[in-house]
Amino acid sequence: MRNRIYSDLAIESGRIFSSEGEIPKEYSEEKIGELTLCKLILDSDELSKKYGRRKGSYVTLCCGRIWLCDKEEIDLISSVVSREIRSMLLALTKKELGSEFSVLAVGLGNPHMTPDAIGPLTVSHLKVNRHIKELDSELFSKLGMCSLSAMTPGVLSQTGIETLDIIKDAVKNIRPNAVIAVDALAARSCDRLGSTVQLSSDGICPGSGIGNHRRAISQETLGVPVIALGVPTVVDSATLVYDALEKAEITDNDGRLDSILQDKRGFFVSPKESDLISDSVGIILGNAINSALSLD
Repeated sequence: MRNRIYSDLAIESGRIFSSEGEIPKEYSEEKIGELTLCKLILDSDELSKKYGRRKGSYVTLCCGRIWLCDKEEIDLISSVVSREIRSMLLALTKKELGSEFSVLAVGLGNPHMTPDAIGPLTVSHLKVNRHIKELDSELFSKLGMCSLSAMTPGVLSQTGIETLDIIKDAVKNIRPNAVIAVDALAARSCDRLGSTVQLSSDGICPGSGIGNHRRAISQETLGVPVIALGVPTVVDSATLVYDALEKAEITDNDGRLDSILQDKRGFFVSPKESDLISDSVGIILGNAINSALSLD
């Protein structure tokens, strides 16, 4: 039943483990304390078709309920995410990070809708410094960071402008080495809400998780590598029905349930702790990006 529900998470593709439980060579896991770091590398057209994802690297950190983490746990999550951002930047740009390395961070989403505010909240915690480099290069050199600029382009209903068009103009003027796009994601499993961080090297299509397909923000459309960074905050309403049925060990044999649920799609739900999730995630991702671009 569940394979008909879209998810932004590559780890929920449903094809990672075979019926025999074998782990394919493109997938790996690493335990870091209580965290689990999962990597899915799709480096061929065949693998891309198999998983229904664009070619690229998908890194997923399973970290439990983020909003309940203490400071030590939050620092660990930020540290792991920072390490993976830095590694992905090096791999995608083929450049060493230094004072001449430039990154544009984009906080996607609607800041007035709590489950969709992760992008703007992350940007609010960034140590932007490109303006300092432009005004005082000597002072900038003492900061010990790559050049970092940021923007929150809003959503189409607020601006009347496609998000990609706004970002393309910024990229054209700033000429960053890479873009980091931060957004709230949609999950297939309720257990992953506010509990999973995903990084991917294939960019992002804003709103795709909830059916609002906008033009993709990717290397193909921007001309520079794009890292997509996000945390799931919503699930399709049909998922709740599927979850309850699975826990009750009730299966849909004739497809009628799928037909009914898909016809009635149209709303998404988020946990009652959405405000705590978004605030915590904004801090974690903001700190992770700052740390990844630090030259210390």
